[in-house]
Amino acid sequence: MPRDRFLPDRIWLRDGNGGHALCDRALDPERWNAAAFSDAPLVTQIREDADGFREPTSSASAPGTVLRMLEEARITDGQRVLEIGTGTGYHAALLAHRLGDGRVVSVEIDPVLADTARAALEAAGHTPTVVTGDGALGHAAAAPYDRIIATCSVRAVPAAWLAQTLPGARLVVPWSTSWVTYGTLVLTRRPDGTADGRFAGYGSYMVMRGQRAESDLDRDLLRDGQRPGRSETALSPWAVAGGDLDAQFAVGLRVPDVWHSWDTATDQAHTRLWLADDAATSWASVDHDGRQAAAFSVRQHGPRRLWDEVAAAHRHWAAAGGPRVADHGLAVTAGGHRVRVRAAGRPRKRPSAP
Repeated sequence: MPRDRFLPDRIWLRDGNGGHALCDRALDPERWNAAAFSDAPLVTQIREDADGFREPTSSASAPGTVLRMLEEARITDGQRVLEIGTGTGYHAALLAHRLGDGRVVSVEIDPVLADTARAALEAAGHTPTVVTGDGALGHAAAAPYDRIIATCSVRAVPAAWLAQTLPGARLVVPWSTSWVTYGTLVLTRRPDGTADGRFAGYGSYMVMRGQRAESDLDRDLLRDGQRPGRSETALSPWAVAGGDLDAQFAVGLRVPDVWHSWDTATDQAHTRLWLADDAATSWASVDHDGRQAAAFSVRQHGPRRLWDEVAAAHRHWAAAGGPRVADHGLAVTAGGHRVRVRAAGRPRKRPSAP
């Protein structure tokens, strides 16, 4: 089923500078079509606040990633599937084509997106149940389900999802921590209502709206008169927040509720890595002077010493051989989430500043 039938006429493409540029089908049909048939995610909705900050709020997943998730779900005839995050409706259309309209339920929190998806699905000849509501609550009216597939990432598996699935059900759920949004969790629901599974090293989805952190560095954390502690570190900030997604994934699991951002426009440093906690109580910064990469200046403020926590997490991860995303597993019980790690035993190269 072609993805272009489910895309809006206005999409946003990567602009090469960390942002997105509008691509209008009417104004640039050739570029729009090339994007529509590419194996890449496409932003389909952007929110802009009063300060001009633009944030993607919905996207169409890369077809290759959609295929991998469907393969992970191991769908067979006669199963009932709950999809969390209807988006454009493309994923729901594939499920309905495979199983039949009556065996697919999709939940979308955004009323505009839900209405648009229903129209696109109907135009494509499919009428699965599209519910406008909070995906974290599932859809109990049509439960129980044999499979749950989420097209948004979560930081914790909602209890309703396990309550609405049958024993043996598979849940394919993109994963997120405050540190990094990466990885896909594949769970099996146990007869006792718990679930156990593993992570797969792919997938980067927008976080479920009810689980997004709202703290802001300038607004909530940085204040005049603060006296941060100062030190130096030999650990490169690129080692924990650079291109190594295995390292970032590990840090995110081991240092809860801490996020980071890069700044290249400071008066004091060539490049700075900021760290802050979701509770807006603590922050840290790590500076690169643009010349040497043997030592980096560190500042830390608040009850948590965030850089110390991150450095310790990276040290433990490296000592275990640098486990990959797929070396991690997760158990979900009434008491919470428990991570397990299989030692990888592979050497790691020390990242350096670009």
